[in-house]
Amino acid sequence: MSAREDVLGRIRQALGPDRTAPAEVARDYRHSDGRPAGDPGLLDLLVDRVEDYRASVLRCGPGEVAGTVAAALDQGMGAGWAPGDVVVAPGLPEEWRPPGSDVDDDRPPVQLADRSAAVTAVAVAIAETGTLVLDGSPACGRRALSLLPDCLVCVVRTDQVVGSVPEALARLDPLRPLTMVSGPSATSDIELQRVEGVHGPRTLMVVLVA
Repeated sequence: MSAREDVLGRIRQALGPDRTAPAEVARDYRHSDGRPAGDPGLLDLLVDRVEDYRASVLRCGPGEVAGTVAAALDQGMGAGWAPGDVVVAPGLPEEWRPPGSDVDDDRPPVQLADRSAAVTAVAVAIAETGTLVLDGSPACGRRALSLLPDCLVCVVRTDQVVGSVPEALARLDPLRPLTMVSGPSATSDIELQRVEGVHGPRTLMVVLVA
Protein backbone atom coordinates (compact mmCIF):
# COMPACT_ATOMS: atom_id res chain seq x y z
CA MET A 1 0.00 0.00 0.00
CA SER A 2 1.34 3.40 -0.93
CA ALA A 3 1.40 6.33 1.48
CA ARG A 4 -1.41 7.96 -0.50
CA GLU A 5 -3.65 4.89 -0.22
CA ASP A 6 -2.85 4.64 3.48
CA VAL A 7 -3.88 8.28 4.08
CA LEU A 8 -7.08 7.91 2.04
CA GLY A 9 -7.94 4.69 3.84
CA ARG A 10 -7.64 6.40 7.22
CA ILE A 11 -9.85 9.25 6.02
CA ARG A 12 -12.52 6.77 4.87
CA GLN A 13 -12.33 4.99 8.21
CA ALA A 14 -12.69 8.27 10.10
CA LEU A 15 -15.70 9.32 8.03
CA GLY A 16 -17.48 6.05 8.73
CA PRO A 17 -20.01 4.11 6.64
CA ASP A 18 -22.81 6.67 7.00
CA ARG A 19 -21.10 9.50 5.21
CA THR A 20 -23.18 11.25 2.57
CA ALA A 21 -22.15 11.39 -1.06
CA PRO A 22 -20.48 14.67 -2.04
CA ALA A 23 -22.69 17.16 -3.81
CA GLU A 24 -22.36 17.24 -7.57
CA VAL A 25 -20.20 20.10 -8.77
CA ALA A 26 -22.22 22.70 -10.66
CA ARG A 27 -20.78 23.22 -14.12
CA ASP A 28 -23.27 25.70 -15.53
CA TYR A 29 -20.68 28.48 -15.72
CA ARG A 30 -19.75 30.15 -19.00
CA HIS A 31 -17.41 27.84 -20.94
CA SER A 32 -16.59 30.09 -23.86
CA ASP A 33 -16.12 33.74 -24.68
CA GLY A 34 -18.04 33.10 -27.89
CA ARG A 35 -15.32 34.52 -30.14
CA PRO A 36 -12.91 32.34 -32.12
CA ALA A 37 -9.25 32.20 -31.22
CA GLY A 38 -7.41 35.12 -32.75
CA ASP A 39 -10.47 37.35 -33.02
CA PRO A 40 -9.30 41.01 -33.29
CA GLY A 41 -11.42 41.94 -30.27
CA LEU A 42 -9.71 39.23 -28.23
CA LEU A 43 -6.30 40.48 -29.28
CA ASP A 44 -7.17 44.02 -28.21
CA LEU A 45 -8.52 42.73 -24.89
CA LEU A 46 -5.36 40.71 -24.27
CA VAL A 47 -3.17 43.73 -24.97
CA ASP A 48 -5.28 45.90 -22.65
CA ARG A 49 -5.11 43.40 -19.79
CA VAL A 50 -1.41 42.60 -20.21
CA GLU A 51 -0.51 46.30 -20.22
CA ASP A 52 -2.73 46.86 -17.18
CA TYR A 53 -0.39 44.47 -15.36
CA ARG A 54 2.53 46.78 -16.27
CA ALA A 55 3.87 44.52 -19.00
CA SER A 56 4.54 45.69 -22.57
CA VAL A 57 3.18 44.36 -25.86
CA LEU A 58 4.80 44.69 -29.27
CA ARG A 59 2.83 43.58 -32.34
CA CYS A 60 4.40 42.27 -35.53
CA GLY A 61 3.81 40.16 -38.62
CA PRO A 62 4.93 36.52 -38.97
CA GLY A 63 8.10 37.53 -40.80
CA GLU A 64 9.09 40.18 -38.26
CA VAL A 65 9.36 38.10 -35.09
CA ALA A 66 13.15 38.09 -34.71
CA GLY A 67 13.42 41.86 -35.16
CA THR A 68 10.53 42.48 -32.77
CA VAL A 69 12.03 40.14 -30.15
CA ALA A 70 15.26 42.14 -30.41
CA ALA A 71 13.26 45.36 -30.00
CA ALA A 72 11.53 43.87 -26.94
CA LEU A 73 14.93 43.05 -25.45
CA ASP A 74 16.09 46.62 -26.18
CA GLN A 75 13.04 47.95 -24.36
CA GLY A 76 13.23 45.48 -21.50
CA MET A 77 16.97 45.59 -20.80
CA GLY A 78 18.30 48.64 -22.60
CA ALA A 79 20.07 48.81 -25.93
CA GLY A 80 23.43 47.75 -24.51
CA TRP A 81 22.59 44.06 -23.97
CA ALA A 82 24.98 41.45 -25.34
CA PRO A 83 23.93 38.26 -27.16
CA GLY A 84 25.34 36.13 -24.32
CA ASP A 85 22.89 37.79 -21.92
CA VAL A 86 19.94 36.02 -23.57
CA VAL A 87 18.88 32.39 -23.28
CA VAL A 88 16.03 30.85 -25.30
CA ALA A 89 13.79 27.82 -24.91
CA PRO A 90 15.23 24.79 -26.75
CA GLY A 91 12.16 24.41 -28.97
CA LEU A 92 11.83 28.08 -29.89
CA PRO A 93 11.79 28.36 -33.72
CA GLU A 94 15.21 29.20 -35.10
CA GLU A 95 13.88 32.22 -36.98
CA TRP A 96 12.57 33.75 -33.73
CA ARG A 97 15.86 33.63 -31.84
CA PRO A 98 18.00 36.73 -31.31
CA PRO A 99 21.41 36.38 -33.02
CA GLY A 100 24.02 34.96 -30.67
CA SER A 101 21.57 33.87 -27.98
CA ASP A 102 22.18 30.61 -26.13
CA VAL A 103 19.78 27.68 -26.03
CA ASP A 104 18.81 26.49 -22.55
CA ASP A 105 20.42 23.10 -21.97
CA ASP A 106 19.20 22.35 -18.44
CA ARG A 107 22.16 24.19 -16.95
CA PRO A 108 22.08 24.52 -13.14
CA PRO A 109 19.62 27.19 -11.99
CA VAL A 110 22.41 29.26 -10.44
CA GLN A 111 23.92 29.69 -13.94
CA LEU A 112 20.51 30.40 -15.49
CA ALA A 113 19.99 33.19 -12.96
CA ASP A 114 23.09 34.93 -14.32
CA ARG A 115 21.35 35.51 -17.67
CA SER A 116 19.60 38.84 -18.08
CA ALA A 117 16.72 37.67 -20.28
CA ALA A 118 14.87 34.61 -21.53
CA VAL A 119 12.78 34.18 -24.68
CA THR A 120 10.02 31.57 -24.87
CA ALA A 121 6.81 30.75 -26.70
CA VAL A 122 3.51 30.09 -24.88
CA ALA A 123 0.96 27.28 -24.91
CA VAL A 124 -2.07 29.58 -24.74
CA ALA A 125 -2.93 33.19 -23.83
CA ILE A 126 -6.12 34.20 -21.99
CA ALA A 127 -7.49 37.57 -23.07
CA GLU A 128 -9.98 37.99 -20.21
CA THR A 129 -7.30 37.74 -17.53
CA GLY A 130 -4.22 38.85 -19.48
CA THR A 131 -2.55 35.55 -18.63
CA LEU A 132 0.15 33.69 -20.57
CA VAL A 133 0.37 29.95 -19.93
CA LEU A 134 3.63 28.05 -20.39
CA ASP A 135 3.41 24.27 -20.30
CA GLY A 136 7.02 23.08 -20.07
CA SER A 137 7.07 21.99 -23.72
CA PRO A 138 10.30 22.56 -25.72
CA ALA A 139 8.95 25.83 -27.15
CA CYS A 140 8.07 27.12 -23.67
CA GLY A 141 11.09 25.69 -21.86
CA ARG A 142 11.36 24.49 -18.29
CA ARG A 143 9.78 26.52 -15.51
CA ALA A 144 13.11 27.92 -14.25
CA LEU A 145 13.68 29.57 -17.62
CA SER A 146 10.62 31.79 -17.12
CA LEU A 147 11.41 32.62 -13.49
CA LEU A 148 15.13 33.25 -13.03
CA PRO A 149 16.26 35.78 -15.69
CA ASP A 150 15.20 39.33 -14.88
CA CYS A 151 13.47 39.94 -18.23
CA LEU A 152 11.07 37.50 -19.90
CA VAL A 153 10.03 37.84 -23.55
CA CYS A 154 7.09 35.65 -24.61
CA VAL A 155 6.08 35.21 -28.25
CA VAL A 156 2.31 34.72 -28.71
CA ARG A 157 0.64 33.70 -31.97
CA THR A 158 -2.87 35.01 -32.57
CA ASP A 159 -4.31 31.49 -32.87
CA GLN A 160 -3.18 30.88 -29.28
CA VAL A 161 -5.31 33.71 -27.87
CA VAL A 162 -8.63 32.58 -26.34
CA GLY A 163 -11.22 34.55 -24.41
CA SER A 164 -11.77 32.72 -21.14
CA VAL A 165 -10.05 30.50 -18.58
CA PRO A 166 -12.24 27.42 -19.35
CA GLU A 167 -11.29 27.70 -23.04
CA ALA A 168 -7.62 27.81 -22.11
CA LEU A 169 -7.84 24.86 -19.75
CA ALA A 170 -9.53 22.79 -22.44
CA ARG A 171 -6.42 23.28 -24.60
CA LEU A 172 -3.93 22.34 -21.90
CA ASP A 173 -2.65 19.00 -20.66
CA PRO A 174 -3.27 19.03 -16.87
CA LEU A 175 -0.36 16.63 -16.36
CA ARG A 176 2.17 19.11 -17.72
CA PRO A 177 3.97 21.63 -15.44
CA LEU A 178 1.83 24.69 -16.14
CA THR A 179 3.12 28.18 -15.34
CA MET A 180 0.60 31.03 -15.54
CA VAL A 181 2.08 34.48 -16.01
CA SER A 182 -0.02 37.61 -15.46
CA GLY A 183 2.40 40.50 -15.69
CA PRO A 184 5.84 40.86 -14.10
CA SER A 185 6.44 39.26 -10.72
CA ALA A 186 5.29 41.67 -8.02
CA THR A 187 4.35 41.81 -4.36
CA SER A 188 3.41 44.47 -1.82
CA ASP A 189 4.50 44.86 1.77
CA ILE A 190 2.30 45.81 4.73
CA GLU A 191 2.45 49.46 3.64
CA LEU A 192 1.30 48.47 0.12
CA GLN A 193 4.63 49.42 -1.42
CA ARG A 194 4.85 47.47 -4.69
CA VAL A 195 8.10 45.62 -5.36
CA GLU A 196 8.70 43.90 -8.69
CA GLY A 197 11.00 41.00 -9.51
CA VAL A 198 10.78 39.20 -6.16
CA HIS A 199 9.50 35.80 -7.26
CA GLY A 200 10.17 35.99 -11.00
CA PRO A 201 11.11 38.36 -13.82
CA ARG A 202 10.97 42.08 -13.11
CA THR A 203 10.12 42.84 -16.75
CA LEU A 204 7.64 41.06 -19.02
CA MET A 205 7.58 41.73 -22.76
CA VAL A 206 5.00 40.15 -25.04
CA VAL A 207 5.51 39.84 -28.80
CA LEU A 208 2.09 39.34 -30.43
CA VAL A 209 2.40 37.82 -33.88
CA ALA A 210 -0.59 38.76 -36.02
